[in-house]
Amino acid sequence: MTPPRVSIGIPIHNEQEVLPELLRRVLAVLDATPGGPHECLLIDDGSRDGSLGIMAAAAAADARVRVVVLSRNFGHQAAVSAAFDHARGDALLVMDGDLQDPPEALPPLLARLGEGYDVVFVERQQRKEALWLRASYRAAYRAIARLSDPPLPVDAGDFALLGRRAVDAIRALPERQRYVRGLRSWVGFRQTSLPVERAARAAGESKYDLRRLIGLALNGAFSFSTAPLRFIGVMGAAVSGGALLFALYAIYARVVLDRSPAGFTALTVLIAGLGGMVLLSLWIIGEYVGRIFEEVKRRPVYVVDRIIEQPAHDARS
Repeated sequence: MTPPRVSIGIPIHNEQEVLPELLRRVLAVLDATPGGPHECLLIDDGSRDGSLGIMAAAAAADARVRVVVLSRNFGHQAAVSAAFDHARGDALLVMDGDLQDPPEALPPLLARLGEGYDVVFVERQQRKEALWLRASYRAAYRAIARLSDPPLPVDAGDFALLGRRAVDAIRALPERQRYVRGLRSWVGFRQTSLPVERAARAAGESKYDLRRLIGLALNGAFSFSTAPLRFIGVMGAAVSGGALLFALYAIYARVVLDRSPAGFTALTVLIAGLGGMVLLSLWIIGEYVGRIFEEVKRRPVYVVDRIIEQPAHDARS
């Protein structure tokens, strides 16, 4: 079989400390990869440091480097989606730009793809983050996997190698609230995993703060499951059942025991609990309504400012 042309798609947001080493390692991997022409596709997601200058210089020096500059910071998942849209290769390797995803994993990933798989996703091993963050990731992955339909693989992020038909299938999905690792599972085809050790960040700080991590987890849960809505029904049935039992007890106490049940404290707790359940239900419904609101506006996932590449590579090869 002819070796596939590989595109390595990397979202970049304020990674000037990491970029020189990232480019060195990625281009070295492409040098050692049979076939071609391969490409390193960098998506500048509104960087405000010197990242864009470094990427532009790399594109001027090496025809394999292409830079898609977004008009502002649209977020990591939007930048990953831009990599899907602009990749020219027969296979697309999606990886983060902080070198926690080692580009040297490309050869074994290509080997699995050559076995007839359409998607080879990386199962992250031995993460180097703080203990509380590792525990949070572990819990979030398993909760989302249990809620989702189809079930999503645990401990698997966006780091994956996809064949062209899987790339095109994900590109064709119209939704604006993108959770790419979920879309990757949803499209199906033959998928397998490859365990890879998760390295520590090479330099700089993570751009995913706690708020964005929670938002990503919620997007995964609400985009691929209606279980939270069913939870409201279960919760309502449980409360109604408890109320019915209490009503029967009150009737029994009044008719048989000739006394009314006392309990100001119990009543206060009950009202507070019911109020909390109502607000929780409204929040869950609001999450779905908000996503519907974003979808019906039909705005694009991202806007491209310009593409930086050598003139010989302007046309799609």
